[in-house]
Parts: sequence; C-alpha cells; structure tokens
Amino acid sequence: MKRKFLLIFAALLFIVGLFFASTNAFSMLKTYVLYKQSKDDFKKEINKETATNLKQIKKNEPLYKTYPKFGEEMGTLTIPRIESTLPIFHGTDEDELAKGIGHYAKSVMPGERDNSVLAGHRDTVFRHLGEVKIGDLLIVKTSAGTFTYKVHKIRIVDKDDRTVIIPKPRPTLTVSTCYPFNFIGHAPQRYILVASLAKSEVNK
Repeated sequence: MKRKFLLIFAALLFIVGLFFASTNAFSMLKTYVLYKQSKDDFKKEINKETATNLKQIKKNEPLYKTYPKFGEEMGTLTIPRIESTLPIFHGTDEDELAKGIGHYAKSVMPGERDNSVLAGHRDTVFRHLGEVKIGDLLIVKTSAGTFTYKVHKIRIVDKDDRTVIIPKPRPTLTVSTCYPFNFIGHAPQRYILVASLAKSEVNK
C-alpha cells in the first residue's frame, strides 16, 4: 500500500514537474517569438521611415544646381501651335527682349513650383501668340530638363495689372505680350497665356 502511494505521489510530482517545465518552455518560446516579431517589425518600421526620409530628401532637392545670370540664355520655348522655338534669356529688360523671350527674374524658374513668368514683344517673337488656344502645349527646355505646360486660361489685362506675376500654388507658366497685336505705339493692354505643368522630364 505504502509502495503504491509512493508510486502515485512520484507520478503526480512528475506530471506537475512536466506541466511547469512545458509551461515555462512555452512561455519562453512565446516570449522569443514575440521578441523576434517585434524586432522584425521594428526593423521594417525603421527601413520604411528611412525610405520615406530618403524620398523626401530627394523630393526637396533643388531642381536647378545653378541659376542663370542676367542676359544669359537659359533655355527655349517651343509653341507647337505656331511651329515656333524661341530662345529664353534671364531678365526682361530691353536687352533681353531684343534677343528673344525674357524670363521675369523675380519669378521661379520653369519646372519649379509657383509661377514662372515669360514675356516677349508682340511684333517679334510673339507675333502669332494670339493663335494659341486653350489646351495647346508650351514646351520649355532648360538645363534642368524639359517641362511641358498646357494652356488653361487666356486673359487680356491692363498693362499695369500685377496679378500676372502673383504666386501660384502649383507649377505654372505665364506668358505675356503687349496687346492689341496690331497697335501702333505703346500698347495699353497685355495678352496673357496661363498654363499648368502637364509633364516634367528632369535631367539626371
């Protein structure tokens, strides 16, 4: 009887020991799995944040490494509608406008966010600008790349209207010339094309 009791007691101790051993092993295994999962999740999160930061850094890189000097040729404007490709010079003084299209120096460069303003004489480079229609393309090539804009608005404003050069929330190209086109002397108005950036091909 005593021997039987001892055997039963030993069996119970074995079962209890096995239970605690297996429980501890399970807990340890569970802890390890959670640790590994957390570590992997942490790595993924870090990698994700790093990738996002790198993308943001790249996004915030300046489009132009150098900016043109006054009077310097900085690119071309192609207007498919009138089959014309014209040189763009930095600045809108008479020296620049006598050579081609002038880029208003206080506006952003083509392709950049905001309003890039170009101007030209109606009796030379922009003689046929009035033939351009809404939906037509304006293609600007500079050292930074090729930027294609689509005309979405045509305006006729007073010569002193400053809304032509106001900032824009999106990349915009504003093209201005004197109006009426056949006016003799100093024209009282300005003919304005407003175009939004439709395609950007940045040089690598």
